[in-house]
Amino acid sequence: MKQPKRKALFCGVATALATPFCDGAVDYAALGSMIEYQIAEGIDAIVLCGTTGEAATLCGKEYEDVVSFGCERIGGRVPTLVGCGSPDTKSTAARAKFARKCGADGILVVTPYYNRGTRAGVIEHYRTVAESGELPTVLYHVPARTGVRLPLSTFEAIAAHPLTVGIKEASGDMELFADLTLALGDTLALYTGNDGLILPSLSYGGLGTVSVVSNLLPQATATLCREFFAGNCEKAAEIQLSLLPLIRLLFTETNPAPLKCALELRGDCRGELRLPLATVEDTLRERIREELERLKS
Repeated sequence: MKQPKRKALFCGVATALATPFCDGAVDYAALGSMIEYQIAEGIDAIVLCGTTGEAATLCGKEYEDVVSFGCERIGGRVPTLVGCGSPDTKSTAARAKFARKCGADGILVVTPYYNRGTRAGVIEHYRTVAESGELPTVLYHVPARTGVRLPLSTFEAIAAHPLTVGIKEASGDMELFADLTLALGDTLALYTGNDGLILPSLSYGGLGTVSVVSNLLPQATATLCREFFAGNCEKAAEIQLSLLPLIRLLFTETNPAPLKCALELRGDCRGELRLPLATVEDTLRERIREELERLKS
């Protein structure tokens, strides 16, 4: 039976915010400044503790402190989503509860990796997490990271739960995105997790993106979506194409290593990463610097 359209957490661009570090600890001064920059530049939403935020390297107390600080600093000025995913349902559910306690508007939950649950187990994972957090839930599908590629039938089963309000599809498979639009676009908000595919995904019925490049260029990325929604497809295409060289550089090595390099070059935060991620090669650093200079001109 066809279900009614659920309220989307955001329309446009949610920045998957990087987590700045300084000498091994979270740099809260830089994190606060980065949040203020995003909001001042007109971003539509912010994701804390996603993949780009290196959430997998944050210990329990650190994770809670980042979520608490971020939610308080954002203060409801834009929707706040919190990445809660892990390979363990119990831990993910606990994080969802904490996100709700901190005032998050929704949660972003990656498909459980490593354990690679059965179809029934994955469906139950999402039900348990959503009901524990009692928050609108966005399913995050990124097979290159998790080793888990869901069939359409499993998306549909997870989407049957009323707290599932969206899907972040980051496989880069536009045929899958089209299938999701046909099957679930009348019920859920569909977002791309691939910055190079923002415009194609919008043309297929997507409602926006959870973005890496918007850490650096929130206004341009948000404007891309707004121009498309206003019917100015040529302008949207112009922006998408202008961003492509930087987007490609940001994914030359594992995200967020190139992004952290770019943020450091701009003076937003240190480029510090946590192992097993490492600082980008000097040649890539120079290419990123050159591209940032080009975009400023």
